[in-house]
Amino acid sequence: MDRFDHLEHLDKHLVEELAQVARETVRDELREQSRKQRRTAMLYAASGAVALYAGAAVALALGLALAIGLPGWAAALITAAVLGAVAYLLRGAARPGRGHHAPSAPPHVVGGSSPPAPPSGLGLPYPPMPSGTPPRPDVPPDPPHHRA
Repeated sequence: MDRFDHLEHLDKHLVEELAQVARETVRDELREQSRKQRRTAMLYAASGAVALYAGAAVALALGLALAIGLPGWAAALITAAVLGAVAYLLRGAARPGRGHHAPSAPPHVVGGSSPPAPPSGLGLPYPPMPSGTPPRPDVPPDPPHHRA
């Protein structure tokens, strides 16, 4: 068995070297992916900032256009009201579950009906709903009935 002792050392060295190569490969891949994600996030942030300034310029132009025929304070008030209405509509569009939308229909199972048992995998049906009202805690329970 002494002939194979040096092979055991080679196997350990080979495994360590393969693990090191795998770690470096994964590290490089993650670094490349995070670099792309950082670049994308920076572009989205810059786009948002430019859109904010564009919206401010449109609001200023609206206010100045209204100021031609109205006093400055009235033009500013009307511009603020328009921007508030737009913000309210955008907030409503962002949350479709709330607002003036009709409730959506329950999801339809394509190709058949819903399963008769819950998706627990046990095949057991749902437990029945209890009938009647639960007992009140301040009223003592009925004494047991004995047959004579």
